[in-house]
Amino acid sequence: MLKIAIDGPGGAGKSTLAKALASRLGIIYVDTGALYRTIGYYVRSKNVDPKSAEDVSALLPEIRVELKYENGVQAVYLNGENLGDRIRTPEMSMYASAVSAIPAVRAFLLDTQRDLARKHSVIMDGRDIGTVILPDADVKIFLTASDECRAKRRYDELKAKGIDAKYEDVLSELITRDRADSTREIAPAVAAPDAVVFDNSWMTPEESTEKLYALILEKAGNVARA
Repeated sequence: MLKIAIDGPGGAGKSTLAKALASRLGIIYVDTGALYRTIGYYVRSKNVDPKSAEDVSALLPEIRVELKYENGVQAVYLNGENLGDRIRTPEMSMYASAVSAIPAVRAFLLDTQRDLARKHSVIMDGRDIGTVILPDADVKIFLTASDECRAKRRYDELKAKGIDAKYEDVLSELITRDRADSTREIAPAVAAPDAVVFDNSWMTPEESTEKLYALILEKAGNVARA
């Protein structure tokens, strides 16, 4: 079984590249950020402060999060409902960042993520996969890109989905979330010591996919030979 961890800040291209690589490798793609966005969505629906560990923790028994694969695409269900792109807004990004700093939320989702890796070859993307979720991953990659590049990608993605956004707001929110994620006390979003740091600023998705595919084959081959 192959375990691949892809970490990095928002807009670095984690999801796009992980999906493409999963298809090339014939393994399951797990978007862990969607799980936290789903928790954030539920917290928002209950008008609860996402930074209140006590109030958010009290909601967890009411939440059932499921990952399903429909036509090869991951879908996240909240209490039996597919949320689709409703969890992909800038607001849900900030909610996800807030709830992900709560230990009870991380513990709540930990088993879901690790169970998938126990049963399948997977490529997971997120902000602490190589350091916390899959510290024994065969290949660890930390994706990064300039702030401006990442904000432009996120802005274009939102506009393509018909979501109203301003580039300046997207950039500001991205920098704010980066700061919160990288400095939080619980599982900060930093590169694992044994991760390969890959800067794909201004690369096309195709260029990044080809380089990462070659890197994974090399790393996985080294693991198999060890």
